[in-house]
Amino acid sequence: MQPSFVLVHGAWHGGWCWRRVVPLLRAAGHRVSRPTLTGVGERAHLAGPAVSLETHIEDIARHIEAEELHRVVLVGHSYAGMVITGVADRIPERLAALVYLDAFVPESGKAMLDYIAPERRALMMAEGERLGALSCMPLERLGLSADEDCAWVGRRITTQPYATFTQPLQLKPANPAREALPRTYIYCSGRPTGSFDQFSARLRGDAQWRYAELHTGHDAMVTDPHGVTHLLTEAAAALPAA
Repeated sequence: MQPSFVLVHGAWHGGWCWRRVVPLLRAAGHRVSRPTLTGVGERAHLAGPAVSLETHIEDIARHIEAEELHRVVLVGHSYAGMVITGVADRIPERLAALVYLDAFVPESGKAMLDYIAPERRALMMAEGERLGALSCMPLERLGLSADEDCAWVGRRITTQPYATFTQPLQLKPANPAREALPRTYIYCSGRPTGSFDQFSARLRGDAQWRYAELHTGHDAMVTDPHGVTHLLTEAAAALPAA
């Protein structure tokens, strides 16, 4: 049985951002879904102070359960590293592997803001506490330069509910099924944002992780969909037969 892919977008985005990757994965024979998290994308009308990291973990866990998916390769881009880590803690029996695409790899008790550089964190906190939401970083920091890409992403970007960045991730103290899941880290080295060097440095030599790099910007699913697809299918091919 081929693994199914569930692709989880990062902050300010929506399931739309995987549009160039989905047909490539399906052409390789995989079942693929790209849910949108509450409060962003086409679900931006649901944004509010109650939308938190926990909301987003529930979004994905319930999506997997409702679609009756098993043997899932769960892919998280950027902020969604927080989300997929929480999902793996909750329903590890549904998963086959985790893939972190230029993503945060959090520890229990840490929030997204804990991994942001102090100067930028202070600015985000000031905006979030004032507005209850965070505006997107400049598109060039996402690694976008082509006019077509900037226009496509720019007209779909939304604000991000602030509590998704401030709520700490809480994991079970012991969860052998979660810890046994194969993990891949993909670092986007073309135009680093500065936030993911810490994970690249830690994981590139870790024997418990598969590690790969793409010489492209942070929004790799937009700028290099073929490269992303290649690495995702490699991660799936490395899994033991069902």
